Amino acid sequence: MPEYKEILVDVQNGIGTIKFNRPKQLNSFGGGIVSETIAALRDLDARPDTYFTVITGEGRFFCAGADVNGIAAARQDFANEGEHKVFWMQRFAEGVELVRALIDHTKVLVLAMNGPGVGAGAAWFQGQCDLFYAADDAWLQVTFSELGLIPENGSALSWAQSIGVHRANDWLMFGGKASVQELQTLGLVNKIFPKEGFHASVHEYLKDKLKNRDGKSLIEMKRLQNARLRDQRLLSLFEAWNALSEKFVEGEPLRRMTAKMQELADKRKARRSKL
Repeated sequence: MPEYKEILVDVQNGIGTIKFNRPKQLNSFGGGIVSETIAALRDLDARPDTYFTVITGEGRFFCAGADVNGIAAARQDFANEGEHKVFWMQRFAEGVELVRALIDHTKVLVLAMNGPGVGAGAAWFQGQCDLFYAADDAWLQVTFSELGLIPENGSALSWAQSIGVHRANDWLMFGGKASVQELQTLGLVNKIFPKEGFHASVHEYLKDKLKNRDGKSLIEMKRLQNARLRDQRLLSLFEAWNALSEKFVEGEPLRRMTAKMQELADKRKARRSKL
């Protein structure tokens, strides 16, 4: 396997594991974490000795989503709306390719949420995975409409396919926080493991499943299950990419992000003044 800086990749017992490894940044999408994850998905997809691909995180968070500070600091000096639109489509292309790689991944894709997921970390992976395991203290939170955004990278469709349109609409439109216990009740989470020893427990569980089962049969079952979903998900991915870029041309997300960042800065200043 190639060497990576922002993720850890391990292959054992027919199981390939991709672990986000920016724990101090709560595994947010900065640095090269997205491009490295795309590369690792390609590497594991090509290997003949793996049947499961597990995506998880190091530290207390699974993934805190996009780097809002980096987005808010993006350039604003565009000659016209065409240049403005292309800029944002290029900016979001990396995330689009990540989700495209998830959609087209041939191995059984397992999301192992070791901790909380926020924003992109709460929406991109959950509907695209084939199996969803979580630590007992994990939770998800989205704030798309509060920041003037839309459900990103096809998550509106993938969530609706997983838990139904009305439930997906309620959570994605209005945002909020959901425990993995709630999500298991809705049918999104397959199994909950104790936080202590979570990664080892997931690995042993999948390893045990392979003892008396043909890994290639599992992959073929996944292919048959997802064959009719693929085109819908790719179209939804493109439509969300276009819609999100248009929102940034309109300018509402940056206005709301800037206001939110100022609010947080004022709160930090107030706390320091009390010390």
